[in-house]
Amino acid sequence: MPSFSAPDGTLLAYHVSGSGDPLVCLPGGPMQDSVYLGDLGGLDAHRTLIRLDLRGTGASAVPEDPASYRCDRLVEDVEALRAHLGLDTVDLLGHSAGANLAALYTARHPERVARLVLLTPGTAAVGLETDGEERLAAARLRTGEPWFAEAYVALEDLTAGRGTAETFKAVAPFFHGTWDEAARERNAEMDRQRNVEAAGVYASEGAFEPEATRAVFAEFGRPVLVVAGEGDANTPVPTATAYAGLFPEAECAVLAGAGHFPWHDDAEWVTSTVGAFLDR
Repeated sequence: MPSFSAPDGTLLAYHVSGSGDPLVCLPGGPMQDSVYLGDLGGLDAHRTLIRLDLRGTGASAVPEDPASYRCDRLVEDVEALRAHLGLDTVDLLGHSAGANLAALYTARHPERVARLVLLTPGTAAVGLETDGEERLAAARLRTGEPWFAEAYVALEDLTAGRGTAETFKAVAPFFHGTWDEAARERNAEMDRQRNVEAAGVYASEGAFEPEATRAVFAEFGRPVLVVAGEGDANTPVPTATAYAGLFPEAECAVLAGAGHFPWHDDAEWVTSTVGAFLDR
């Protein structure tokens, strides 16, 4: 498995699949083994996917300093990967919480990002707050599901600030376009693949400077694509649309009926939409 050294000497692994120009892919979680991204529904038919295992996840080494799990400190790991690959610029994709890392990398090294894909993005890096009613509205698209009532009550509790660990588990169906056996297995596997300690540090105090990041984005003239799932209670369509509005000419593409992992809901749509964007 290919690897490289981070600036602090931590050995980091990455995975390569597909053909064509490279696309660096940053996983969410936060601090999730990148294996869950797979081939992003077949996107590796359009691009060579380079999935980074963030420090302390997947095949990457655990750092000596746990504070280095903080998102802003991971930026130089991504820059080290770019240099290791010998690329002057990168096409960069960040999913979910990984979009926060992609955002910070773009803000710190805007000249190094040729195209940016924010896939059902987390928004902490840019300070966008999602209204609770927007989450509930996305969830109500699933009213016909047999699990809806219990999950919806749990989501109401979360939006009201009454959430517990069990409440978070109960709302899991709202993050998948179809809550079938395959989705339940993926959800359980992702729980096992997350570095919980690192996740607790990722967004800790000092990680984000939203005003500074938004100021860079307002001047960022490279192509940007924000992808949203119509039924994603984590990043509802209004939030994704607002995110796209932070850039001069970004576009927001919405997949009907999809959740937080749209490549599992309509792989052909994701590969054609993202692939067409990257091929411009």
